[in-house]
Amino acid sequence: MSAPTDNPRLCLVAITKHGAAQAARLAVDLPDADICTSAKFAASFSGLPNAIRAYEGALRDEIGPLFAGYDQIVFFVSLGAVVRLIAPHLRSKDEDPGVIVVDDAGQYVIPVLSGHVGGANEWSERVALLLDAAPVLTTASDVGRTIPVDILGRNLGWRVEAPKINITRVSAHVVNGEPIAFIQEAGSPDWWTRPTPLPDNIHRFARFDEVPLERYAALLWVTHAEVPAERWDALKERLVVYRPPRDADQDSGA
Repeated sequence: MSAPTDNPRLCLVAITKHGAAQAARLAVDLPDADICTSAKFAASFSGLPNAIRAYEGALRDEIGPLFAGYDQIVFFVSLGAVVRLIAPHLRSKDEDPGVIVVDDAGQYVIPVLSGHVGGANEWSERVALLLDAAPVLTTASDVGRTIPVDILGRNLGWRVEAPKINITRVSAHVVNGEPIAFIQEAGSPDWWTRPTPLPDNIHRFARFDEVPLERYAALLWVTHAEVPAERWDALKERLVVYRPPRDADQDSGA
């Protein structure tokens, strides 16, 4: 699965009359999205510029190609049916596409798979906005409108550098509202993209040596500096480092 972008490979899947109507409504605003639908409802999409795959057999036979060919798949199919259909194809959150379910009435948009890392949460919010529906998010950092530790700055080209256990532990500190030091010595300042203010438990610093380490449960450090092994050891599982592209510093005047 490729990393989420503003232009992912997107497919809308519909197998009922009402689902096809909702998918067609969404397709008007997403002309680059492909459509996969039961052949009997293909006429619902006539006149749209979207590429259409009208299948004659069972939807379960389409899941493998959908997983292989798309970054985000929006199903206008019941949640239970989608869970059963995709279960044999699941690999890992780093490989699976984002899977989103919209109910037949177009009232709720639910990210089912790869919501956080795969971008389905973000796309659920976009789809909900276009359908005037309610997104149903369950990922703690998204619900709490706080820092997503494992993917912070990914849209800016930042690379995460930390043992997996650090990412897990620090993520828990962040979503639990514990005091967090955010040290930014490099990279774009435009990393906070949520419409809500930065949570009060996140405290900014311009340099690592300014941080009173004993006051913070965890540290998020954006830097080009080398981090010696003894510093990792001293901070145990409290540190996550981010490596922004060096050319981005030049572009931003840093």
